[in-house]
Amino acid sequence: MQNLLYLCLLSLFSLFACGNNAPDAEPVPFGDDAIEVPLRYLALGDSYTIGESVAETQRWPVLLTDDLRREGFDIAAPRIIARTGWTTKNLQNGIDDADIDNETFDIVSLLIGVNNQFQGRSLEEYKTQFAELLQQAVDFAAGDKTRVFVVSIPDYAFTPFGQNSGNAETISAEIDVFNAAAREITETEEIPFYNITPISRQGNDDPELVAGDGLHPSGKQYQLWVDSFVAEVAELLRD
Repeated sequence: MQNLLYLCLLSLFSLFACGNNAPDAEPVPFGDDAIEVPLRYLALGDSYTIGESVAETQRWPVLLTDDLRREGFDIAAPRIIARTGWTTKNLQNGIDDADIDNETFDIVSLLIGVNNQFQGRSLEEYKTQFAELLQQAVDFAAGDKTRVFVVSIPDYAFTPFGQNSGNAETISAEIDVFNAAAREITETEEIPFYNITPISRQGNDDPELVAGDGLHPSGKQYQLWVDSFVAEVAELLRD
C-alpha cells in the first residue's frame, strides 16, 4: 500500500513538473526579432543642461524625455554630461572623463557657450571648440546628423543677476554674437538649431521664469523651451 501511494505521488509530481516546463510561453527572440530596448538620449552642456537651482525632474532634458514618452516613445532617462560653470573646453574634458567613446545614442543635444561669454573668452576659440563638440555629438549619434540638435544660449541679462550687473545690454549683445556663431556652424552642418533665447528674454516680465538663485531658468521656463521644440525632436526620432 505504501509503495502504491509513493508511485501515485511520484506520478503527480512528474505531471506538475512537466506542466511547469511546458513550452506555453514565447521564447525570447534574438537577431532581427530581438526585444527592442529604450531609446538612448545624451545631453551635453553646462548649468542650463544640468538644471542649476531646479529639481532634477525640472531639468529640460528630463522634461523633454517625459514629453517624448507621452508622444509614445520608449526612451530611457537622459544621460547628462554637464556642470555649472563649464565652457566649451570644460565640456570637452568632461566628455573625455565620462569615457563613453564607444557608446552610441539615438538622440544627442548640445547647449554650450554662456561661460565662454561670461569669462570673456574669445569668439574664435568658441567657434573652434563648438565645431569640435558638434562633431563629437554626431559621432555619438553613430554619424547620423538627423539625430542631433543644438539649443541656443539663453540670455541671463533678463534675470535679477543680469539686471543688477549694470551690464545687461552688453551681455545681451555678446550672447547674440555667440549664438550667431553657433547657429552658423550648426546650420552649415544641416543640424537643427532651436532658438530659445527669446523665451529667456521674458524673464523680466515674468519672474516665475527665473529660478530662486536669480540667475538660472526655472522649471517653468525650461518647460517653455521644451514646448517650443518637442514636436520637431519627435520628428527626428520618427525619421
